[in-house]
Amino acid sequence: METSRPVVVKRMPERLNLRAARQFEREVQPFLASDRPQVVLDLSQVRHLDAAGVDMLLRCMTQAMRRDGDVKLAALSEQAAAILELTRTDRLFEIFDNSTDAARSFTYFLPNAMRAFPGSFPAQSQAPAPGQSNDSGGALAA
Repeated sequence: METSRPVVVKRMPERLNLRAARQFEREVQPFLASDRPQVVLDLSQVRHLDAAGVDMLLRCMTQAMRRDGDVKLAALSEQAAAILELTRTDRLFEIFDNSTDAARSFTYFLPNAMRAFPGSFPAQSQAPAPGQSNDSGGALAA
């Protein structure tokens, strides 16, 4: 069983207007299209963020979540933090002080989830939960 997937860290451009947001979204698209993408967007260089940039961030998150992944934000510049707070978009993302902490937050997720299931994989001695069959072996759904 694969226990870790790559975490992609992408630094956002200084300006995130419509043109730049479209370009950035094209660049990050291959990572979002992977199985269970883990993407960190570093906003430390962002000096201009408009509605198109905020919309692009939301689309990235939506695409990742459709594939059982996530997008986390890191190192928000003062300007980016202000815009995300004003638009209340900051409530929708996990935000970290730096890219390293954001990337590490992905690696802690799976082992912590696995500890919640006592017993060995794939066989478990416990009865299956309602709606589960014994042939699932207790493994997390792929």
